[in-house]
Amino acid sequence: MPLHASTQMSVQSAEGVKFLEEAGFSRVVLARELSLEEIKDIRRQTKAELEVFVHGALCMCVSGQCLLSAVLGGRSGNRGLCAQPCRLPFGVNGSQGHALSLKDMSVIENLAGLRESGVVSFKIEGRMKRPEYVAAAVTACVKSLEGGYSAQLADDLQSVFSRSGFTDGYLKGQTGREMFGTRRKEDVQSAAPVLKKLENLYDKETPLIPADFALTCVENEPLSLSAKAFDKTVFIKSEAVPQLAINRAVTRDELKERVSKCGGTQFYAKSVEVELGENLSVPASAVNALRRDALQGLDAALAKRDTIACEKFSQNITPHKTGGREIKIRLFKEEQLPGNLDGISEVILPLTADGKTFEKCREAGVTASVEIPRAFFGNAEKFRSLLKKAKENGAQKAVAGTLDGLKLALDENIPVGAGFGMNIFNTQALSLLEEYGAQDALVSPELTLKQISALGGEIKRGVIAYGSLPLMLTRNCPVKTASDCSRCGGRSHLTDRMGIDFPVICSHGCSELLNSRPVYLADRLGEIRNADFILLYFTNETREECERIINAYKKANPPEGEFTRGLYYRGVE
Repeated sequence: MPLHASTQMSVQSAEGVKFLEEAGFSRVVLARELSLEEIKDIRRQTKAELEVFVHGALCMCVSGQCLLSAVLGGRSGNRGLCAQPCRLPFGVNGSQGHALSLKDMSVIENLAGLRESGVVSFKIEGRMKRPEYVAAAVTACVKSLEGGYSAQLADDLQSVFSRSGFTDGYLKGQTGREMFGTRRKEDVQSAAPVLKKLENLYDKETPLIPADFALTCVENEPLSLSAKAFDKTVFIKSEAVPQLAINRAVTRDELKERVSKCGGTQFYAKSVEVELGENLSVPASAVNALRRDALQGLDAALAKRDTIACEKFSQNITPHKTGGREIKIRLFKEEQLPGNLDGISEVILPLTADGKTFEKCREAGVTASVEIPRAFFGNAEKFRSLLKKAKENGAQKAVAGTLDGLKLALDENIPVGAGFGMNIFNTQALSLLEEYGAQDALVSPELTLKQISALGGEIKRGVIAYGSLPLMLTRNCPVKTASDCSRCGGRSHLTDRMGIDFPVICSHGCSELLNSRPVYLADRLGEIRNADFILLYFTNETREECERIINAYKKANPPEGEFTRGLYYRGVE
């Protein structure tokens, strides 16, 4: 079967596409935040088919990098069950607003340009939408490709569903507050006048599934009908029994015509065989009812799928065993580097760290690593240059949070580990990373400790045991809905409707929304089993706070102040 990579895989660059090509994927659905020029650049460097979203709801977070729904409500957006908490009120620095709610995207008028850039498939987001929405969006796409997209089509599309209108900001490379919007009262009211008109778009849908029918109409036997489509067959018997005709007998052609009327279903009559006795009469209503029941039964039969055994995923997995557990730390800024690195096996530094910082780590006998940012987009060559420089300055390893970064590190021949942005949720994912050369991997923070302990495979794996988890990775800064970079200074936060503050930090042109309180497991370390290391993930802590927390983990101290156990005990849906 052809393999298509979902946008949930966070592929933002040619590097990520190349990795998937090598892994056997034939098509990649790119991140929705890419500009047209960035898409063209990916096309120039890769061979796999490219698919892009062109219409529908737009996530604030880069797909595959969102923990907000999971942490706030236990429903994982990374696993397809997002509760859309980003649509709730989030104000900047205590103000009112919806700083995480983007307008729906619509780039339908740009389809010709996307086609010319090498995109082969256009994707419409319409989960749980009414059929009028689907019909309007598909019609608009077809008309756009034919050169017939009009202002009226655009108005109809906006009327049936929008959030304060549409945006094409990402495709044009124009982010900012104009991209934000909410579902308003007038947006809801605008749908009613256009629904009937849009309903006509799908009034005569083309049936796609051929069905073969066999009708039996003989004396002294109940009327019966078999219907077959693909490898499924249903047999329906009526309560009606054909009678001898008093005036006019039914003909074979009449029965064929009645059975063939599959209108309003996904079926059409490919063939109709009729066994008909002599001089018989049968009510048309009985034939029609028989046909309806047969098609409903066939519909249900086709929807039922047999379970296909997959040995790779059903095999008994032997839990991974570890010989000990190391402590690693991740720093957002070089200034956070502790003066004493005793007991630390690895320090993960920013990609821009200088040679003196690497030297301090080496002198302490600690592995000096750099973190390749998850936000790739147009930064591939910039990150490649920084990685080469870091390697020359003494970096011994890289940690990548996406497939883009993983491929970059492998190409530059530097040892690489997988960060939490890879969403490692099972043994198979760990084994694949090992197969492609990763030294170790952070497992998903959406796993419970029990699930983590059951993972198999040989590759070393770790757990984020401390840190204010990044709940969102965004290319459009939410703070800019009410402020700007000069006033923010990297010290802003979002406030939810409960008055809880969530810090926002920025780097390399993207922002991260952090959880309001850190995960803390220093007093629960004995419950982290079959993991080779724990990671203390520092973001906005001072150097002194980093040193205090490291010491607390060495001594297994109980928590102080506000904290959370994350999802390690409650898990996700």
